[in-house]
Amino acid sequence: MVTSDARKGALYRESFGIRGNDYEHGGDVATRVKGILKELGIDSALVRRLSIANFEAEMNVIMYADEGTLDLTVAADEVSVVVSDRGQGIADIDRAMQEGYSTATAEMRARGFGAGMGLPNIRRNVDRFEIESVAGTGTTLRYAVRLGA
Repeated sequence: MVTSDARKGALYRESFGIRGNDYEHGGDVATRVKGILKELGIDSALVRRLSIANFEAEMNVIMYADEGTLDLTVAADEVSVVVSDRGQGIADIDRAMQEGYSTATAEMRARGFGAGMGLPNIRRNVDRFEIESVAGTGTTLRYAVRLGA
């Protein structure tokens, strides 16, 4: 869905649904976004950074929320992503941002997740990162990489 939204400078926008507990399709959204970014001619190093961030965010929705969306916007100067979910939220964001801190269940760990690197990996791979969360309601991540930097 290529769009031209001159008001916001968006060259491309698309929204993707993510289902909680859908491990079988974990990574599908990140893979689709990676393909779109490649088709749009985004620099491969930036695509790689965004792909890491998108995979981590998608898996967090799958592991900790009932459902969520990943909204992709490509503008002339940046690629931005908003991932919002309806789920348990994060009670202590500062603690969740610490490398190695994890609230993963035994089932998640058995699937190879729960190293406590998800949110720190997202922050490390993007140029702009914001997180908001309400315990018992959900979480919203906003992150972006600058183009041509």
